[in-house]
Amino acid sequence: MAIEEFKLPDVGEGVAEGKLVTWFVEPGDHVEKDQPIAEVETDKALVEIPSSYEGVVAELRAKEDETVPVGDVLVAFEVDDGTVAEGSSSAETASGNSSASTETLSADSDPTGDSAKPASETSGGTDVPVQDERVFAPPSVRNLAREQGVDLSAVRSRMDGSAGRISESDVRAFTNSNEAVGTESAAGSKLTTDTKPTDGTEAEYEFEAHGTGLKERDSTPAERVESADRDRTLAMPATRQLAREKDVAIDRVPASEKREGEPFVTPDDVDEYVEGDRTTSGKQESRAVEPDHDRPGDRIPYTGVRRTIGEKMSTSKYTAPHVSHQDEVDVSELVEMRSRLKEVASDRDASLTYLPFAIKASVAALKEVPALNAELDEENDEILLHDEYNIGIAVANDAGLMVPVIDDADQKSLIELAREINDKAERARTRSIAPDEMQGGTFTITNVGAIGGEYVSPIINYPEAGILAMGSLKERPWVEDGELVVRETLPISMSVDHRIVDGAEAAQFTNEVKRYLNNPELLLLE
Repeated sequence: MAIEEFKLPDVGEGVAEGKLVTWFVEPGDHVEKDQPIAEVETDKALVEIPSSYEGVVAELRAKEDETVPVGDVLVAFEVDDGTVAEGSSSAETASGNSSASTETLSADSDPTGDSAKPASETSGGTDVPVQDERVFAPPSVRNLAREQGVDLSAVRSRMDGSAGRISESDVRAFTNSNEAVGTESAAGSKLTTDTKPTDGTEAEYEFEAHGTGLKERDSTPAERVESADRDRTLAMPATRQLAREKDVAIDRVPASEKREGEPFVTPDDVDEYVEGDRTTSGKQESRAVEPDHDRPGDRIPYTGVRRTIGEKMSTSKYTAPHVSHQDEVDVSELVEMRSRLKEVASDRDASLTYLPFAIKASVAALKEVPALNAELDEENDEILLHDEYNIGIAVANDAGLMVPVIDDADQKSLIELAREINDKAERARTRSIAPDEMQGGTFTITNVGAIGGEYVSPIINYPEAGILAMGSLKERPWVEDGELVVRETLPISMSVDHRIVDGAEAAQFTNEVKRYLNNPELLLLE
């Protein structure tokens, strides 16, 4: 036996260190080559680190929450003498593998790209096929798959070839039945709650959980999702706050809805769960609760993604003089058009929200007002007018805000935009998106509708020249031909860099966006 030290690899361009978030292994554990051993947060993303060796964990050289410089020893392995050379060569590929983010690095994937080969199960000797394609699944799901002797790529294949995130329930369904487990792909599934109310005048709208588009709120109760084996729960921030106030672990709360195939907990679910405990036992049961967020009085390290966001916002706010412009647009015809096209899009494996329409309208407006699709080159005293239309979409996750970029948005159809938005938004929300997918943007769209707001003064995604924010789409009073009527309206706000863009140009841009959203047939010509 020999001791081999595994160093923290370079997990992405420009990343010099990472915060060790979670160890997946302990001393004495047997580890397969390319098995994820730790989760590390960089200033760009959350990354799973795969082992370069097959062997036994001899010593963990870093503690959770410790910041580890790239190149420092992370863990020591006891390995067979004959595997040292192989392990060393695989270390060269560790950097490339770990540049993919959380839940995209497969413990079973072959970094060389060779065809699948069998791997020995560490505890039971079961041969589990090794996939040569990436499978989206967290460590707990991979462990379950190994215990059950399940090939995760086969599970993915049964999910209609989905590139989406595999859950424990998917693995169990695959094990217990030969029936398909569904098509809950982040790259374009039809959301189970995305149903059209029968009376359009009573429709309420909310932003999707990933905060990138609007969808109709489901008024049909879903079958309650039991919580015993849940490893992931979707919920709005207000719901999580309520759960903390009630001293409840949100993963324990049965969910009344599903969104994107995942359990979605509402405030009513939390209240019913608490009331149920009181009714059953006469008093609130004592539960060992692991809070899913920090509590008042805690001191939170200002590091990683949160620090990067703060530094970028400060640079933008104190470098570019911001000026804001706000307006409101009647989108009644857009609501009708999207309702007609939604089913067609679903048949083509795309969940059609309002965001593709907003991107189309913004691109058309940018072509009319090029100053908004620009940046200031201070070193050369020049304004660079971009000839590409790469639109960033702001997505909220537990670490803050990430902005995936839809490249060449002007060259893509509504269906293509919808698929790419769904895919990148989901991976941004789970922090599994690659850093290079969040670079090269020329203009950004964000929203406040997820929280229920209407107007905002968004901070520009520097060095871009402007950012557009959408408020909550809903029915509001509207004056038309001197008569007060009810219309579906969308508040829009924007901020521009006043060094590049004048107020008149901001107004012109907004008017163009309004024109296309008010007359959505024009978008079909773009």
